[in-house]
Amino acid sequence: MKKIEIINGPNLNLLGLREPEVYGHRSFDGYLEQLRRQYPDVEIGYYQSNHEGDLIDRIQAVGFEADGIVLNAGAYTHTSIALHDAIKAVPAPTVEVHISNVHQREEFRHKSFISAACRGVICGFGLDSYRLAVEALSPNPPAGDER
Repeated sequence: MKKIEIINGPNLNLLGLREPEVYGHRSFDGYLEQLRRQYPDVEIGYYQSNHEGDLIDRIQAVGFEADGIVLNAGAYTHTSIALHDAIKAVPAPTVEVHISNVHQREEFRHKSFISAACRGVICGFGLDSYRLAVEALSPNPPAGDER
C-alpha cells in the first residue's frame, strides 16, 4: 500500500472559516475523509502545524518512509528556505499545493521558495488540488476512475 503524507502549514486549520471567498466553506477534515474513500489503496496521513520548525520535523519524520508528500506550506511557501532544504533532504517526492491560484493574488505570493525542491506544483483548484497531488504521487487511479 502506498503511503502519502499531507502536510498543511499555518492557518490551514481554519479552512471553512477563514476567508471563505478564497478558501471555500469546507473544513479539511471533511475533505480528508472523502479523499481517503477515493483512494482506498493509499494510506493517507495528515499533519497540520502553524509552526515552521514543526513542519520541518514532520517532513524529516515521514520523508524517509512515505512514498510521497503533499505539502501546502501556506505563507511559509514564500519565506522558508528551511522548508526547501527539508524537502531536498528526504527521498520522498513532494508536490507543492495551494487551494487558491497564488498567481492571481498579491505579488508577494508569486514567489515560492519551495517549488524548486518539489516534483511539481498544483494551485488554483480549491481543495481538489490535494486530490490532484495524491493522484500524481499514486500509480493507481481512485475507485471508479478509468483514467
